[in-house]
Amino acid sequence: MDADIANLRAASAAAATELFMSAASPGVIGMFMPNRYYRSTEDYITALADAMKPEYDTIYQAGLLLQLDCPDLACEWARGERRTIGEFREVVAQRLAVLDYATRDIPSEAMRLHLCWGNYVGPHHTDIPLADIIELVLQARPMGLSLEGANPRHEHEWQLFEDVKLPDGKILIPGVVDSTTNYIEHPELVAQRICRYAGVVGRDNVIASTDCGFGTFASQVIVEPEIAWAKLATMAEGAQLASSRLWGHPR
Repeated sequence: MDADIANLRAASAAAATELFMSAASPGVIGMFMPNRYYRSTEDYITALADAMKPEYDTIYQAGLLLQLDCPDLACEWARGERRTIGEFREVVAQRLAVLDYATRDIPSEAMRLHLCWGNYVGPHHTDIPLADIIELVLQARPMGLSLEGANPRHEHEWQLFEDVKLPDGKILIPGVVDSTTNYIEHPELVAQRICRYAGVVGRDNVIASTDCGFGTFASQVIVEPEIAWAKLATMAEGAQLASSRLWGHPR
C-alpha cells in the first residue's frame, strides 16, 4: 500500500491539488470471492469490511481521497438467482451499511463511491435501473457519487435528478466519456453531458469523469492506451467548454 501511494504521488502532475485512490468495497470482494466459511453472507461481508478497514484508513491518512469501488451495488442484480427488486434493495442496503461501518473513521468529504454496472462490453439490457437504488446509495456516507453517465444504456438517467433531490453536501461525478469504446467523444458532447447534470443538481455539485476505469480487466485491453489518453484530453476540453457556459469563463 505504501508503495502504491508513493507511485501515485510520483506519477501525478505537479499542478494536481487533489488525488484519489481506489479500493475495492467489501461487497465487490464478496461478489468475486464467494463465501465458503462464514455462517451467513452478512457475517462474511462484515469480516471483509474489518479486513479492508486498514487499507481504507491508510489511504485517508496519506492525504488522498478514498474511492470505494462498488459495482456490486448494481451489476450483481443480473448475476445468479433472480430476485425481486425489493429483495435486491435489501442486499444493497446491507452492503452500504457494511461500507459505512468500514469507513466509520473517515470523514464523508474524504470519500467518493463509484457505482457501475460492471463496465463490460455487452448489451446491458438486464441492468437494474438507477431509479430503483439511487435513494439508498445517496444515503451512504461518501460525499461523492461516481456513476455511469455516458454509455448508451444509462446516459438518459441524468433526468432522474429532476425528481430525486441531491442531498446537501453531496457531489455527483458522472461519466461523460465511455470507458468501453474506442470512439473518442467530441468535446461538444462532453460539454452537453456536463451541463445536463449541472442543470438538475447545480453547477457546483458536478465533477466530470469517465464512466469507469479504462483498465477494468487486467487480462484485457478494451480501449487502446493512446485512445484512453485522447478521451481524457477531450474530457478536459469539454469541461472547459461547459465551464465557460456555466460560469461565463473557463474554470
